[in-house]
Amino acid sequence: MIKLSKLLYILSVFLYLAAFFTCAASPMHVQLANVYEQDNARPISDYLVSEKYDGVRAIWTGEKFLTRQGNPIPAPGWFTAPLPAVWLDGELWTQRQDFEGLTSIVRTETPNDERWRRVSYKVFDMPDAQLPFEQRYKNYLNLIKQIDAEHIKAVKQQRFSSNHALSEHLQALVEAGAEGLMLHLATARHHSGRSSALLKLKPYFDDEAEVIAYLPGKGKYTGMLGALRVKNTQGVVFSVGSGFTDNGRANPPPIGSIITYKYHGFTNNGLPRFASFLRIRKDFGYESGFAELPQP
Repeated sequence: MIKLSKLLYILSVFLYLAAFFTCAASPMHVQLANVYEQDNARPISDYLVSEKYDGVRAIWTGEKFLTRQGNPIPAPGWFTAPLPAVWLDGELWTQRQDFEGLTSIVRTETPNDERWRRVSYKVFDMPDAQLPFEQRYKNYLNLIKQIDAEHIKAVKQQRFSSNHALSEHLQALVEAGAEGLMLHLATARHHSGRSSALLKLKPYFDDEAEVIAYLPGKGKYTGMLGALRVKNTQGVVFSVGSGFTDNGRANPPPIGSIITYKYHGFTNNGLPRFASFLRIRKDFGYESGFAELPQP
């Protein structure tokens, strides 16, 4: 007969393993950003502002890198060696407009040392539920200075006194290839989940394109528009599959009409990233009453 003490020991081991594997398969408890809306935000001077890096979110647990979903990132030993046994939050990053190149590096199961030499770890928080972000910023600045490793960098935070000054800063960064800005409420304590204390401010670009074909919808959009096939003013052909109402999918812009679409930079292949329908060009004469979608 198994003794009670041994039974309790076996049970405790089982519970520990169950908890371990549950945590390993669960998303990380990290802070997530809402979208900045000027009408609903606090005065801009209440925020510390930094560049939004288009990298791979990486949480340093004190032992290893994990993605936001809790999956391990196989970084080389030399890369993680300088990092201390404290919780850090940041982005793995190479350069602006290089998201696809970066992901091909960090998602490789066996890390390539030469390619990882291009990567830096941009630390933007040192989570502590007891401290406001303004103090956490000072803490991670001091920590990164002590680490003194070329590939471990502290993300600079700064204040702005007006929305005009913020807009000018955003425009300058975007023109240099940046994705946007992050606004951290200086007095906010760290907590997991989406929060109005952390905001993202991203611009979008727009352009015009001619509708050259329809792609059929699937699932709930069967018999309706799935996406427009378009050619923009640079002669690039691509698909626009989002931004439509159900009515717009049932009655899409006519073939040959000109639409305005928004996008967030370009892919490595030169295609507009996340292209989304905005409107049909008004002077084309089709503000409403789009053509019926040809039936298959």
